[in-house]
Amino acid sequence: MLRIVAIGLYTALALCANPALAGADAAALATGEMKKLVFAEAPKPLPEIAIVDGGDAERQLAEWKGKWVVLNFWATWCAPCRIEMPSLDRLQAAMPEVAVLPVATGRNSVEAINRFYGDAGVTNLPILRDPKSALSRELGVLGLPVTLILNPEGEEVARLIGDAVWDSDDAKAVLTALAAGQ
Repeated sequence: MLRIVAIGLYTALALCANPALAGADAAALATGEMKKLVFAEAPKPLPEIAIVDGGDAERQLAEWKGKWVVLNFWATWCAPCRIEMPSLDRLQAAMPEVAVLPVATGRNSVEAINRFYGDAGVTNLPILRDPKSALSRELGVLGLPVTLILNPEGEEVARLIGDAVWDSDDAKAVLTALAAGQ
């Protein structure tokens, strides 16, 4: 009986250790601005709160399950977001296997987002909005920008508060390590 319990415990630890090891590998690579990236002790599920796209259609984050996601909360009036957004656009172009999802939080009209994207030269990112800040509030986003990294199961595995250069070698190394550890 004790042997069966030991085998079960060993199996459970082995299965649970892989995601933790992947996060540890990625955390070891977090240099430069990626040092601000805080890895979750365990993946955190996200609430099922709809966001809307540029055509006002409801979208669910579950649509991107199966992919690593860089989920960025921003606003058109946010000065650090204006600096950060082009790097998110370049990240999407450089790593198409990763879904980069910028979610404009609060009162951001589609027209203002289009102007912002035009001014910033953004061409690879979708228009997604959280007009009543329901998702951002539920996720504890208190300032902007905030970026979450979601695993293919749609769970938060890391968070960065503030802006970063997302197409830097440091950021791409972290995302590559995370994807390799799945």
